[in-house]
Amino acid sequence: MNLRTEGQGMPSRLGAKAMSHLGAMAASLGGLMSTAAGHVWRVVSGGARLAWQGLRGRWQGRRGVPASQEENEPPMELPVKLGVYGAGTGFGSSNFGASNFGNSTFGPAAFGGGALDMGSTQRSYLYGQGDGGLPARLMAFDQALLGVLVALLAWGLIMVYSATIALPDNPRFAQYGQGYFLLRHAVALCAGIVLAVIAFRVPMDRWELFAPWLLLGSLLLLALVLVPGVGREVNGARRWFSLGFMNFQPSEAAKLAVLLYAAGYMVRKMEVKEHFFRAVAPMGLAVALIGVLLLAEPDMGAFMVIAVIAMGILFLGGVNARMSFLIASILLVAFVLMIAASEWRRERIFAYLDPWSEQHALGKGYQLSHALIAFGRGQIFGVGLGGSVEKLHWLPEAHTDFLLAVIGEEFGLIGVLTLAALFFWLTRRIMHIGRQAIALDRVFAGLVAQGVGIWIGFQAFINMGVNLGALPTKGLTLPFMSYGGSAILMNLIAIALVLRVDYENRQLMHGGRA
Repeated sequence: MNLRTEGQGMPSRLGAKAMSHLGAMAASLGGLMSTAAGHVWRVVSGGARLAWQGLRGRWQGRRGVPASQEENEPPMELPVKLGVYGAGTGFGSSNFGASNFGNSTFGPAAFGGGALDMGSTQRSYLYGQGDGGLPARLMAFDQALLGVLVALLAWGLIMVYSATIALPDNPRFAQYGQGYFLLRHAVALCAGIVLAVIAFRVPMDRWELFAPWLLLGSLLLLALVLVPGVGREVNGARRWFSLGFMNFQPSEAAKLAVLLYAAGYMVRKMEVKEHFFRAVAPMGLAVALIGVLLLAEPDMGAFMVIAVIAMGILFLGGVNARMSFLIASILLVAFVLMIAASEWRRERIFAYLDPWSEQHALGKGYQLSHALIAFGRGQIFGVGLGGSVEKLHWLPEAHTDFLLAVIGEEFGLIGVLTLAALFFWLTRRIMHIGRQAIALDRVFAGLVAQGVGIWIGFQAFINMGVNLGALPTKGLTLPFMSYGGSAILMNLIAIALVLRVDYENRQLMHGGRA
């Protein structure tokens, strides 16, 4: 069968109405991407302008004329002085992340320097620009981050529609209309936005108090989902609660609960962070208990993400490199043993190594082989929005775990690289917000933000690696984009916490209270 020839008749198969819907949604996406680019450009241009003003001020200062007196410009000062990137990175020792919380000097100590004024670069994040390019107002939160997030959500909504528009032709989904999955995804987005707004309004110190109770609640939900008649079973896995308008997956809530608990745990255990059993063992037992419940569903992918989140927060919280290496080694051995003890997990590994073999092409390697075909068809610029052939019942779960393959087929290499760049920028910006909070001596808030960065970055990396055949097939969705109600809900709440951390950072740096 010639897939390229088959794809040329795609518009007629979808129908003119469906293609017009895709075109309208694509136009909306273009507008949102333009808005996001505008936010980024304002931040960059404002930073460059203020950096030039700072250099000009230093030159005027050497001449004996204060820069603030030139052209009646008011001085731009901040009430606090911050380190280069927040807490000490520990390049010269075994401690990384927030390893000097008890010390009055943060990040610069690791570089051999003292505290450094934030300067024009930080001011470009804090202030909007007036007509004269001077600080005009305090921006409530990171608008560039929000713009990139909106662009990812809009792109994901369009791609979910594109990937599911032909599903009603399949007898398995014959009872659904063309817009069924689009509508459910939109409902999940709306619910997630509402919950994110509510989460944003809760101060971070309240989240620190709630963290142990949220962990207990997630453990209870993970246990309840295993009860026959309570949890919903799909494809041999019992992972969901049916709520009517959507299915809720408690493992997604467990990711957020573990993140919050681990951040609060490191704040409480700061004095004993150098002692393995006193600092690490209790947290390890909590993660192990969650792992047992997740493997009983089974959901090894969620357990892997939770373990990485917990280990990352311990590492950033000051646990030294030797302990971190020991924890990573224990987790690696545990995952290898789990794979070796499970026949179907072993088959997945063998299929990943050779998906084109006669033994695997129609078995465990079927999904991967068709994902690779989709990327091959996309080439550099893609076949165009709506023109994917692999989503026509060839590629299983094209709207969830393998949405990136559809993006690669329709937008080509350019689309995949753009998406990877957006996730890289998003993760890096989130980690920067966390470092900024730690520099302000807000350790819990900083670790929460960095934990979200680890979560989003690691899960996006795994999903992309699986789609591209660089990693074994694993059931992890692409954050903010793949179809799935509970994942979207938790992702948006997590980002709301990051925006809250950034909001409180800006309040403190402007002389207010968090």
